[in-house]
Amino acid sequence: MGLAHRGSESRKRSPWGVLALVMLSGLALMRNGADVSLGPPQPASAAALDTRQEQVTQPGTVPIVKPLPYAPMSRVTIPAIKVDAPVMDVGLDPEGWIAAPPPQDANMAGWYQNGVAPGQRGTAVVVGHVDNQAGPAVFYGLGSLSKGEHIEVTRFDERVAVFEIYGVEVFSKNDFPGARVYGDTGHSELRVITCGGGYSKAGGYDGNVVVFARLVETR
Repeated sequence: MGLAHRGSESRKRSPWGVLALVMLSGLALMRNGADVSLGPPQPASAAALDTRQEQVTQPGTVPIVKPLPYAPMSRVTIPAIKVDAPVMDVGLDPEGWIAAPPPQDANMAGWYQNGVAPGQRGTAVVVGHVDNQAGPAVFYGLGSLSKGEHIEVTRFDERVAVFEIYGVEVFSKNDFPGARVYGDTGHSELRVITCGGGYSKAGGYDGNVVVFARLVETR
């Protein structure tokens, strides 16, 4: 896992690269007719990853939490931006691309079910729309999140995995760092992704907002 999709590689053997390209494509992730002339929030520089430390957590700063066994996720909650959304499993469409949640359901997130489950060791990925034709969608406020804020994932085994954010960035679709976003850090991690960056009617959003978070609690 971890390398961006290249034309010479099989789509079905590169799910994380496929996911990146699907999210970057901006399909059904369009600016809506509501008054959002400034667009969705974009990450502040203070929330960006320190690339020298992105794979390293200083001892004592984050508790060591035993990973959970596999279980699908059912809900994602991000209190800081008032997200409380059901989660549907998403897989690959007939052409081998990761399917996105239905755009008409503004409060629906998607978890790539063929990857890591949130709370397991490895990097789990949750995706969602920034907006749709009716207005802001589930992850419209993602870019306003800050380091230290929490994301809670409820799983179908009735366990809750709590992740602490350690970075929020926006990446250009032309230079998406797949290995950095999807790679295994040796910890239980979560990535939450939506469209972001600049916008044009012709090309849609030109990038993705990515939230980096690490497991700090289970209950």
